[in-house]
Amino acid sequence: MQVLNFPSYNFRFKNSENKIYIFDVVRKKFVILQPEEWVRQHVVHYLLDQKKYPLSLINVEKQLKLNGLVKRYDIIVFKADGTIALLVECKAPEVMVTQITFDQIASYNFQLRAEFLMVTNGLQHFYCKMDFDQEKYCFLKEIPDFSR
Repeated sequence: MQVLNFPSYNFRFKNSENKIYIFDVVRKKFVILQPEEWVRQHVVHYLLDQKKYPLSLINVEKQLKLNGLVKRYDIIVFKADGTIALLVECKAPEVMVTQITFDQIASYNFQLRAEFLMVTNGLQHFYCKMDFDQEKYCFLKEIPDFSR
């Protein structure tokens, strides 16, 4: 797999039926290693190791109903009170991060109301803080570390 713009992490892999799997510490199972999954697993470890978010507050690939359609978000980090601190949208490294990507995460966040957003293809990372009163997001240099 391609080297990404993250620190290096120790991942667990397995090979089964000519497919490579990577262990997801959040879902506690091996999942097929696809380019987007490679990015997602790097983000999970970045949140755990660099940003110090507790594993118990991280949720990966769950369904979301949006305007009657079933969608899936990549990563959510909850606050201790159950509200959403961070919503992450992951793309494969070959997918350019465009306005369409931001529109996608913004539409998810209309319902989820995360305080912070992260969009990444593993090579480029964009971080935003929501301003719900002004209905916009402000770009940041990075997302904040976990704080109780």
